[in-house]
Amino acid sequence: MKCIVIGHLTHDMIIRGNTKIERIGGGAYYSALVLSPFCDVEVITKVSKSFPREWLKELEEKGIKVTVLPSKETTTYELRYLDENTRILKLLAKAEPFKPEEIPHENADIVILNPVANEIPIEIVNHLRSFISLDVQGFVREFKDGIVETRDVDASFLERVKVAHADVNEFMMLSDLRYPEVMLISNGADRGEAIYRGNRYHFEPLKMPVAETTGAGDSFLAYFSYFYKQCPFMQALKKAVSFTAFFLKHRTPFFDFDEATENAKNVEVEKIMTDEETSAR
Repeated sequence: MKCIVIGHLTHDMIIRGNTKIERIGGGAYYSALVLSPFCDVEVITKVSKSFPREWLKELEEKGIKVTVLPSKETTTYELRYLDENTRILKLLAKAEPFKPEEIPHENADIVILNPVANEIPIEIVNHLRSFISLDVQGFVREFKDGIVETRDVDASFLERVKVAHADVNEFMMLSDLRYPEVMLISNGADRGEAIYRGNRYHFEPLKMPVAETTGAGDSFLAYFSYFYKQCPFMQALKKAVSFTAFFLKHRTPFFDFDEATENAKNVEVEKIMTDEETSAR
């Protein structure tokens, strides 16, 4: 299976108390990483010449093709964690946005658009004809003195995609929303929601010890997209929830897939009944 992931790889400066580490990040990184055991993955990104070569090599060693388009800057974030699940994001530098002519139009089994800093114009969504998944986060972000905030966005373009993901706060920023086939709405470790062809479902994340949650939404979107190409909606959702939990626990895309598949059976998914359906009972 051929999967193309488009978005800025980032230079992340992570601060926890008095500890500071620097590493590769970005939604495209995590989506590509978790797909690497299953798919022929290509990342299309923009970084500067100073982006650490060893970070790109990390992806290449996992069999991920990295296509780097030129940019004077690399998108650079400071992530200051206040606790396990709460962080303050600050944009320190931004790579150049993608142009429609830079995006290949050959057929891929899945194309995941995973922007982090408004780098993917909606025009690109309109031009693609593949199985398109996207994360809303990079479309609703705006930056005031580098601090990341959210803004209202006309979300009518989502009807052109197969799968979209947003967290609960990002979802509230979507106006004139025309739903994709599947809309995934995550809420950290709390109950999330999935909307599938007009039907609404609650799902419960698996409870596992997790050191950090960075990449949770990106991995969830990628896993669901992959499984949804092969499985019915309900099975794909349960497996995506389970595999995301295992990835966050182990912080590697290589874990016991049989155990994760077995644990998917324990994921609770419940259809949300409409007033009409409740009355009919």
